[in-house]
Amino acid sequence: MARKLLIQISSALLLAAAFTLQSACGSQNNAATPDDRLNKPLATPKTDENRPKIIAFGDSLTAGFGLTEKESYPNLLQQMLQQDGYDYEVINAGVSGDTSLGGLERVDWVLAAPNVRIMILELGANDLLRGGPPAKMRENLETIIQKAKAKNVRVLLCGMIAPPTMGSDYQREFNAVFPDLAAKYKLTYLPFLLENVALNKDLNQADGIHPNAEGEKIMTANVYAALKPMLAAKVP
Repeated sequence: MARKLLIQISSALLLAAAFTLQSACGSQNNAATPDDRLNKPLATPKTDENRPKIIAFGDSLTAGFGLTEKESYPNLLQQMLQQDGYDYEVINAGVSGDTSLGGLERVDWVLAAPNVRIMILELGANDLLRGGPPAKMRENLETIIQKAKAKNVRVLLCGMIAPPTMGSDYQREFNAVFPDLAAKYKLTYLPFLLENVALNKDLNQADGIHPNAEGEKIMTANVYAALKPMLAAKVP
């Protein structure tokens, strides 16, 4: 049963990447210029230079594809932090359809925001869709991590899973990237962002892939559970 569920979840993730590229991104691809990517709104809510910041950095799952801004996980995370007395500002730096290369192209600009403390790194599904070499994805993600660490920004890494249909060698190599990087750089690691959401039709949009408003709440709770140990003391 566990293997069957893994295959189903993996396939759902692959389909998510495909749907995102086809429906959310149009003709966007890795050839898109950094300027094209930077034209997208990335801040939720308006930034305050004096507040410590958490960068939610990823693809459609971070951007909140198919949802209103208020329903997206970065906005929900902002609310949870405030309710629990943590004085952080969450920046939504998600771009639907983005690959690890796309993330690498824009990470310097995102990290240039003032007072960034933590990055939630969620990329890889679109590399998987394109059948990109896992070694190249590893290189891109590793460079993103190195850039964050060079600025003393801690990273919460969200993993991705390749389906068996990609072939056992590809699957093994791809799946190893995330835990390997987490171990190498001593990162906080969330193996599966969509735990308790994937494959549940009541928690997903009509495409059966992207979380709906209720599913987004569970996804946000998954992130928050991994994030919370990384947070500084609450505001008195």
